[in-house]
Amino acid sequence: MIKIIRTTATNADFQKMIPQLDKYLSVTDGDDHEFYNQFNKLDTIEHVVLAYKNDLAMSCGAIKELNEDTMEIKRMFTKEEARGNGLATMVLSELESWAKQLGYQRCRLETGINQPEAIALYLKNEYHVIPSYDQYKNMPLSKCFEKKLN
Repeated sequence: MIKIIRTTATNADFQKMIPQLDKYLSVTDGDDHEFYNQFNKLDTIEHVVLAYKNDLAMSCGAIKELNEDTMEIKRMFTKEEARGNGLATMVLSELESWAKQLGYQRCRLETGINQPEAIALYLKNEYHVIPSYDQYKNMPLSKCFEKKLN
């Protein structure tokens, strides 16, 4: 059974998943991991979504305000054993719904060119590539996306 919940960054299950995500990103980001990691601090995140399968947290994601009309998707991760089952799409969809309910008009995100699964997820979910924004402008490993919320 799949269950999707909205919570905060203080959620214990979310806190347990973040080191796994960071370990994965330290490999895909390589030497640039510390640069990217500085923008992923949990103290700036208030809105978290978790997907549970059989009462075990398997996928997560978060949103934080980027500007008055845009939420940024952050901390998307699905445990390896749960990949390919649509959990990341469910989490992403819930994050988009939440952002829309909060009055935001778009979601934006940055992922790495060395994360083809993430890129495929965002393209499948109707995100389109945009020029790199803010701190990612001069980062050649960054790929940025945006989706307008209807």
